[in-house]
Amino acid sequence: MAKVSMIQRELKRQKLVDKYAAKRAALKEQIANPELSLSDRVKLSMKLAKLPRNSSATRLRNRCEVSGRPRAYYRKLKMSRIALRDLASTGQIPGMVKSSW
Repeated sequence: MAKVSMIQRELKRQKLVDKYAAKRAALKEQIANPELSLSDRVKLSMKLAKLPRNSSATRLRNRCEVSGRPRAYYRKLKMSRIALRDLASTGQIPGMVKSSW
């Protein structure tokens, strides 16, 4: 089980990303416009830089929804391999059976 503070930090970051996503996308689109002068692009870049650092989607870390573990994360299932194995062993995931040979 991950520390509660780390899980809460990720939730806080996710809220910031959701809050500023439209604003960041609009600024990035304006910066990419080739018709703008260099000085205008620099001003827009400074605006983008003044947004909260944690509002960038690249600062998010995928964490297991069951245990909060940050590693060995399956995106499709949104959980770690350990949590997946525990739930599969107890029969809580439909269609998944433990293999043996």
